[in-house]
Amino acid sequence: MAINWFPGHMHKAQKEIKEILPQIDVVIEVCDARLPFSSENPMITEIRGDKPLIKILNKSDLADAESTKIWLDYLESQHNVKAIALTTEQPGVAKNLVGLIRKMVPNKDEEGKQINAMIMGIPNVGKSTLLNTLVGKAKAKVGNEPAVTKGQQRIRLEDGLYLFDTPGMLWPKIANENSGYRLAVSGAVKDTAFDHDDIAYFAADYLLKFYPKRVMERYKLNELPVHEEDLIEAIGRKRSCVKSGGRVDLHKASVILINEIRDKTLGAITFELPDIIDAENAHFTELEEKRIAAREAKKAARGRGRKNKR
Repeated sequence: MAINWFPGHMHKAQKEIKEILPQIDVVIEVCDARLPFSSENPMITEIRGDKPLIKILNKSDLADAESTKIWLDYLESQHNVKAIALTTEQPGVAKNLVGLIRKMVPNKDEEGKQINAMIMGIPNVGKSTLLNTLVGKAKAKVGNEPAVTKGQQRIRLEDGLYLFDTPGMLWPKIANENSGYRLAVSGAVKDTAFDHDDIAYFAADYLLKFYPKRVMERYKLNELPVHEEDLIEAIGRKRSCVKSGGRVDLHKASVILINEIRDKTLGAITFELPDIIDAENAHFTELEEKRIAAREAKKAARGRGRKNKR
């Protein structure tokens, strides 16, 4: 799935982040707890180098608690990474982040030196809301649309501790195509960037595999549909999305499913686990290698063709 959404201010933000990074002691990345891999920015790994990283799995109240625990353990197994799960309904827990930042750079804290942290995250993962909780007042703009924050700002959290806020950044290319679907389902990209029907079918397929009981209970189904299109159609019939002639309006049914995922009507759902991601990444890496090999073969063939004409 291609997401064509990389506004100009994001290019500028990426450049500014690289320029200011030498001053930064701790990097904080806010991710969506429902999709910790798909909502992380792969550029951060390259940008931060060996700097300490705090991974925040935000909106954890929307995610499956057991799956979130798996992700926290997985992330903390990585070098110099501390992972915590947060919900915007727990401001007290969020404020513990200040102490955690200091713990990540004990030498600076003990010597009383200024500590600079940078908070990053893709659009619509709740970064600005978290920032407002930390500051104690509405310092960052907050909205339910992606890309609300447009410029970098430096905020004093307390004596000797400063936080650099950055705009939410997407990246030009998503290597794992399924991540594009998950980002769309969660609302991380604007609804104009994708087709509701397309992502609803992806979500339906996942729900049938991992949350079958919940699907049957929510839509009062007597038996579990075999295919994703069957589920979308069943939802449409249950919700009276029927056109003249008895045909189901699949678009309306798709919108219902996506909205009920986003507003937690379907309950807490996690859309990926480390083992799922490992398998998908291996698959898409293999596909990319085959595409590269095919391009090189065509290039070589063209070169031989030119030589033969001489």
